[in-house]
This record gives sequence, structure tokens and C-alpha cells, in this order.
Amino acid sequence: MRDRDRLHRFLFDRYPIRGQLVHVDAAWRALIEHREYPHGVRNLLGETVAASLLLAATIKFDGTLSLQLQGDGPVHLLLAQCSSGLGVRGLARFREAAEADAASDPAAGTSTAPIGNGNLTVTLETEDRAQRYQGIVPIAGGRLADALQVYFENSEQLPTRLWLHADERGASGMLLQRLPQPQGSSAEVEDAWRRVQLIGDTLTPAELRTLADVEILHRLFNEDDVRLFDPAPVYFRCRCSRERVSGMLLGLGEAETRSVLDERGTVEVRCDFCNRAYVFDAVDVAGLFSASAAGGVGEGGGSLH
Repeated sequence: MRDRDRLHRFLFDRYPIRGQLVHVDAAWRALIEHREYPHGVRNLLGETVAASLLLAATIKFDGTLSLQLQGDGPVHLLLAQCSSGLGVRGLARFREAAEADAASDPAAGTSTAPIGNGNLTVTLETEDRAQRYQGIVPIAGGRLADALQVYFENSEQLPTRLWLHADERGASGMLLQRLPQPQGSSAEVEDAWRRVQLIGDTLTPAELRTLADVEILHRLFNEDDVRLFDPAPVYFRCRCSRERVSGMLLGLGEAETRSVLDERGTVEVRCDFCNRAYVFDAVDVAGLFSASAAGGVGEGGGSLH
């Protein structure tokens, strides 16, 4: 297998249609290494991670794209975050493992039914957090790819199709997107867009998972002039740090932090994304708040992200 932990962009020379292929293997295994997700939850999170990479690669920005699905079902939260450099992390929150573990249809992907009624939210935030864009649509269709198609139609006005697959070994995805034309759409472009979607529907999860990208494109679009660009690396990236945790404890306040310390002997904060534990003992807590009082540590707060 090739093209692992890589994202490829490609372009149809004759038509205003672009595409992307992504495969996340080692990065995916690192992301779930310390988590015990039911199979259906794991697979849906994998599809969300692959989709976040595909979405981020369609936008020129310097910051973070967040793809979130939130509903009233047993899987009440799925969140994948992708940096402009294609560093990705993600998490899932669920109530009942048995109810949350919806079966996957190998031909169509993992069902979004365990999420229930809710919204799909795409948030784009610049690195300095000075600018923030957010698009929200109801979760529609039975699969994540269906919900994302609705998002693009309503929020971006760009006809877009995605094909997603994930299991314990990795997550993969393909995106096709029709670009705007300065002089409007033509019958030839409309026919080409319909045709490439129908051909895309013939791609099997096994092919998406195992074939090299050049083989996928040859298998699907060998009659078209498709230009494949150099790949970009994909990697697992968590932004947590001891400094961020220190800022969170300062925001929590000295009295509350010392209360936890007195009760448990240490203060332990575990990252929601990578499950890494940050432990502060009595000496650490004393140093943290004495430095804050002296102006050595900036005041701040918020959750660990």
C-alpha cells in the first residue's frame, strides 16, 4: 500500500472540477491509541477525521478547521480538528456503548443514526483567533458524506461529493467539487459533473482503502485528463501542553485547585483529545500560583484544547 498518511489534490484539465484523496493510517492509530471506542463510534470518528482533512484542503487559511456533529442520540458529540498544515486530532463522546455501536455498511459507510437529531457544524478559526467563521446545517441523510453534501449545498454553494471509509487500520476519503465558472454553467460541464459523480459511486471501500491514488484515478477517470499534484503529509497533532493546563488551573482559581489537591493529593488534568495526563503536586501548585501573583505566569483560563 502506498500514499499512507498523505493527501493528494487533483484537477480535471477540461472541466472546472477538482478533487482530493486522503489516507490516514499511522496518524489515525495514534489518535485512537489511548481510547476504547465501540467499533461503530470509532469508524464514524475516522470518517469525520478524513472529512475534516478533505475540507481543510479546499480552503486557503492559516488556522484550524473544526468539524463537529452534535445530537440527542447515544453518540452526542463527534469532533475532528485539522490545522492548515494538515495536523489532525479528534474525539467522540457517547452515553451507551451498545446503542452507540451502530453497524457499518461496507458499501456505504457508517450510519449517523446514533447521533440522532442534531447539527453538523464547520468552524474555521485563524491561528491568532482574530477571525472566526461558522456554518451550521441539520444532520441530513443516513451517512456523514450525505450530511456534508447538504452542508456544501447550503453553506458554501459549491456542489461537492465525498466518499468516506474507516476501520481500525485507517481512514480514507475522496472529495469531488465543482468549481464556479465566471460565465455560468454549460451543458458540457453539467454532463461532466453528473458523470464523474456516477463514476465515483463505483469506488468500493476496499479500493479506497488499498489502492494507490494514481491507481484510483486511473480506475475511475482514465478517459479524462486528470492532473495529480504532489502529496502533502498528514499527521496526528494535539495542541495540549503543560503550559495550557497551567493556564486552565489559573482560570479555575487557587481555592478550587487547592481543594482538589487536598482531596486527592495531586491535581490531574487529562487531555480530551490525546488522553495525556498532566499531574501537579503540592509543590507545582504552590509554584504556579506564586508565580502568577508575582506576574511570572499570565492570567488565563479555559478548557484544555
